[in-house]
Amino acid sequence: MLTFTPITPENGQILRPYYENCTYRLCEYAVGTKIMWANYLHPAYAEVAGCLVVRNEIEGEVLFDLPVPLPEGDMDAALTAIEEYCTKSGLRPVISVVPQEQTAQLCGRYSRVVMTSKRMWKDYLYRAEDLAAFAGRHYSGQRNHINRFRREHPNARFTELAGTDADRLAAFWRAYEAEFQKDSFNARRELRNAKEMFRLLDTGWFCAGGLEEDGRLVAVCLAEKCGGTLIIHVEKALYSCPGAYPTLVQAFVGHFGDDCRWVNREDDARDKGLRTSKLQYLPAELDSKVHFAVGSELDDLDAVPRLETERLALDGLTEADKAAYNALCLDDERNRWWGYDYREDLHGELTEDYFLDVANSDFSKRMAVNFAVRLEGQLIGEAVLYNLDWRGGAELGCRIAPAYAGHGYGTEAFAAAAEWALYSLGLDRVVAKCYKENTASYKMLSSCMRRSGENETFYYFIKTV
Repeated sequence: MLTFTPITPENGQILRPYYENCTYRLCEYAVGTKIMWANYLHPAYAEVAGCLVVRNEIEGEVLFDLPVPLPEGDMDAALTAIEEYCTKSGLRPVISVVPQEQTAQLCGRYSRVVMTSKRMWKDYLYRAEDLAAFAGRHYSGQRNHINRFRREHPNARFTELAGTDADRLAAFWRAYEAEFQKDSFNARRELRNAKEMFRLLDTGWFCAGGLEEDGRLVAVCLAEKCGGTLIIHVEKALYSCPGAYPTLVQAFVGHFGDDCRWVNREDDARDKGLRTSKLQYLPAELDSKVHFAVGSELDDLDAVPRLETERLALDGLTEADKAAYNALCLDDERNRWWGYDYREDLHGELTEDYFLDVANSDFSKRMAVNFAVRLEGQLIGEAVLYNLDWRGGAELGCRIAPAYAGHGYGTEAFAAAAEWALYSLGLDRVVAKCYKENTASYKMLSSCMRRSGENETFYYFIKTV
């Protein structure tokens, strides 16, 4: 199972090799974005199969970036690791910022998915050559602003910035804040985060520069190169210097963007002023970010269905089942073959409602279906469809109370649940496993499934349509 580590400036050097050659073009796939917006994104990372996996938690919702592979990375294995992590954690997989060109891959992977792409999420992408030259009649407005700035500030020049420029930067921020006109929480937060980013110039992850006039900075910019895209994280100029912004953009891209095809000036966060400004620079594309919320066939269920066999009935657990169900769940000797110890996930006190509440909660989230196995109305066991793989498969398990063992009830209940899962629910496959020492389970599974593999501990089985 994936283990995540919070992203901080101290471990940014682990992320940078992945992002350095990432061709997704979106601003989220950059070290700077993760660090600058850490208090909002709460990002954490894991490495698996030669890929970087980033988990974000935004307002209580867990969201994953699309894995970023190294040249030999296995994207399919990384996505599988995300799916398994979600299943074990009781979460639905949500891949939150998928580049438009990658959507076909995920659509082919998942049968149940809700895709969303909102206007306010779109990044503004410009051709680097356009911003470096501002050539042609359609950029006459930008050239006019630059000419005005040059007339009023004839001594201004572009200069690179490094960690040794801390004093000059501090003076710029004092001047900028004295002119700052926005009072919203988001604007103040963005300004605070922008100032912090310039403290990381010595890391070598970013390129930074500014317009300097008579020893003082009047505009600053900080960006990160990711796979041929220059992603601009910070762009600030004094309001008292009209024309500084287009002058800075042209000089910055001309200086740092010679090996980049694209310049990403990020999204506009629904800010009217930002949107107007970014559109005036004539973006070549508004790059979409697609939000993939993955579902499963269990989403079609309104309630646990009722199944009937020759001798048994399978349906939902009820309050009347509580005593018999607790006895089934607490039988440690019997349940050592179940492969699960409730104590591993127990939080708080073990109450008489605990096991029934867990089963109902799992179904309410459509993460599992717990069938009560009934003989003449009496609960004698359960069959559980769980461990969704989010790609049309799930695991099936069955346990029968000791007093009813040896009569074939487990095989009958298991076969009925498997048939329902494949032909009524619509799964592509049902899998199961048993301990190698458990000969009874091996015989039961062999009677209605095909063996698909083994390891030191388990035999594995599969049943397909």
